[in-house]
Amino acid sequence: MTETTGERQGPIKVMVVDDHPMWRDAVARDLAESGFEVVATAGDGDQAVRRAKAAAPDVLVLDLNLPGKPGVQVCKEVVAANPALRVLVLSASGEHADVLEAVKSGATGYLLKSASTGDLQDAVRRTAVGDPVFTPGLAGLVLGEYRRLASEPAPAQDTGEPKAPRLTDRETEVLRLVAKGLSYKQIAERLVISHRTVQNHVQNTLGKLQLHNRVELVRYAIERGLDDE
Repeated sequence: MTETTGERQGPIKVMVVDDHPMWRDAVARDLAESGFEVVATAGDGDQAVRRAKAAAPDVLVLDLNLPGKPGVQVCKEVVAANPALRVLVLSASGEHADVLEAVKSGATGYLLKSASTGDLQDAVRRTAVGDPVFTPGLAGLVLGEYRRLASEPAPAQDTGEPKAPRLTDRETEVLRLVAKGLSYKQIAERLVISHRTVQNHVQNTLGKLQLHNRVELVRYAIERGLDDE
């Protein structure tokens, strides 16, 4: 079985980080048996950062409660080192503070450990292409946090900079739906275009606006009121 992510064909490379060996091994085994390429595992935070840099996975499946270095710090460091890396948090905690901290640290998604194997496999596939994946009930919380962040004063780096590049009508339309919290698949269905076309529009928009990830993109859109249109 071969997974496909965006324009790159081939198995999705996954790394699993958890301090419980039996759980870590079981998750890695289930993913490998489903066609994913498990390129590394780690049992503590420092080890996770080192191995993620060496193994260069597409998706890091990450527990938050780690010895040595907490999961949110691991997330910050690995995403800073490789902005293309997607992080899917797999945690026993559904506490809102943990979820928001993970998202602010750069995680693309957040799944509870009570999720089924099928849910995890689907979440890894979607995370690999940049879709935000959250356990039901948490997506609204995260969108609310995006709105709160957007209401804060913007960093003082805008002064003196030229106006933002002009987006096409289609890019603006996709950006508006991203801001409303829709997944790439939902956007594709809404606009009757392919999933890949949605990804291309998002990547083009990120490049034009000089943004790095979906969190920044949603904040940009909400700051301009696109989520209310």
